[in-house]
Amino acid sequence: MAFGVPLSELAWLIALVIAGGVLTGFLAGLFGIGGGGIIVPVLYEVFGALGVPPEVRLQLCIGTSIAIIVPTNVRSLMIHRRQGAVLMDVVRMATLPAILGVAIGSAIAAFAPAAVLKLAFVAVASVISSKLLFGRDSWKIADDFPGPAAVVGYGFTVGLAASLMGISGGSISNMILTLFGKPIRQAVATSAGLGLPITIAGVVGYMLAGLPHQAEMPPLSIGFVSFVGLALMAPISSFTAPFGARLAHVLPPRRLEIAFGVFLLLVSLRFLASLVA
Repeated sequence: MAFGVPLSELAWLIALVIAGGVLTGFLAGLFGIGGGGIIVPVLYEVFGALGVPPEVRLQLCIGTSIAIIVPTNVRSLMIHRRQGAVLMDVVRMATLPAILGVAIGSAIAAFAPAAVLKLAFVAVASVISSKLLFGRDSWKIADDFPGPAAVVGYGFTVGLAASLMGISGGSISNMILTLFGKPIRQAVATSAGLGLPITIAGVVGYMLAGLPHQAEMPPLSIGFVSFVGLALMAPISSFTAPFGARLAHVLPPRRLEIAFGVFLLLVSLRFLASLVA
């Protein structure tokens, strides 16, 4: 027994965390996302086995997921910047409104039922997946952002959604950027750039939001962030992120769009199944 959990069960859960870390890093580099769609369900099982109450378990998973994504985003961003694909002017202008969105989303997520967070993810991911799988090049709002106000709105929207879903916002960012005429590779790279300030702000927000529930958290946690989960998954996901980022610059753009769309569709189906189970 360890932490009240049979050793065989704990070993299986650790193996899942390691496997999730490998997938998380690879997907982060490939799609410019943080992999929260993989991290959150894996951590949900881990924290359930450790006796975290259901009322706060999903919030703990989301906060820990965001913390795990931070080093992954750093590695992914480094690779994309070396390729010269990050639109740094967009990142700089969108960062502050994105952080504001994260702050508001963190406050909402701290009190929202788990079902609300899952439905929000399914709704957004389904729209993005449909656009990527069935959309055409003519599906554009414009060839570029019409002005600073649009970039500010883009940053706020991505930050808000990211903090509600436990992701870095890459999936939403990619959709918005491609609708405004950005090639998928630039969209992926720029999403990784904006994802870094979003995840750092998200970690701070979820630590603060969870402080009133500190007594219900597992050992070595601050608010809704578990440093045990962070220590297990973050190094692995950070190590595998460059492999996905390099592949993103090799694959034909259309294949990258299809792969990303299929990934989001599978994640949406998984969340829907959990709601009806």
